[in-house]
Amino acid sequence: MSDSPSPKRYTSPEEAAHIYLLPNLFTAGNMLCGFLAIKNCIEARFSDALTAPERADHYLMAVWFILFACVCDLFDGRVARATHRESLFGAEFDSIADTVSFGVAPALMACFLIINPNQSKDIQLVTWLLAFVYLLCAGVRLARFNVLTNPLVPGNEKRAAGGDFVGLPSPAAAGMMASLVLSLSKLLRLTEQKGPLDQALQAWSWVLLPLMLVISYLMISNVRFPSFKQINWNTRTRTRGFIFIIISVGALFALREFAVPLVFLSYIVWGVIRHFFLLKKEETDPAPDDEP
Repeated sequence: MSDSPSPKRYTSPEEAAHIYLLPNLFTAGNMLCGFLAIKNCIEARFSDALTAPERADHYLMAVWFILFACVCDLFDGRVARATHRESLFGAEFDSIADTVSFGVAPALMACFLIINPNQSKDIQLVTWLLAFVYLLCAGVRLARFNVLTNPLVPGNEKRAAGGDFVGLPSPAAAGMMASLVLSLSKLLRLTEQKGPLDQALQAWSWVLLPLMLVISYLMISNVRFPSFKQINWNTRTRTRGFIFIIISVGALFALREFAVPLVFLSYIVWGVIRHFFLLKKEETDPAPDDEP
């Protein structure tokens, strides 16, 4: 998602298809994390050799792999821009990796957590349908991003929306769903939930269904979300700001089960509120005159 190509015309297909090692290594790491998340979800669901705590641990490992994929996706585009190694190949490869890590993996995890053998066929069908809707919206979101940032198309996303993302980025969507499972698991452990943890997770995982619907809509909406691309390796900060960042990172690590979903939720809520303020500002600001 973040490895957008530079606005230039390529002299040949070979030049557009250049594979630059460092940024694409991060993209490959993103895809690997998505694959391992799917692997852990399948093992947690279908492996008869696992005990109940081990099944819960596999789901948690899937959550962490999705979050690690978010980190890889955060760095691949930044590394490409910092080293001037952007390419059309990198943009397409990034979208394919995002589809695996932020589309298939969260949808599969939600289905395996929600569906149990005691449910009716209708509930299982609805769950699979909603999971596919989420996957479809993630795919549409990524395809639209590639079109809106293609250097050959005039008026791309950066110029049209001031560098903002149009629609909720798929890493933020997947991170919100995965981190909610992480927070729910920690809460069940703290409250000493009776019974196996994997069954307790399954009993409370119904909250993922309305969340999937909201996130699916936000991904294909026209709501503008900040991209933070102006923050790079050369960004400066004051001493107090630097100390605040260090303290925040420490608190995020110490309270990660609750802080991580709070970060994603804050980003989503802030983006929606900010979007409505931008719309209101556009309505109140007078349009510029055509004549001098």
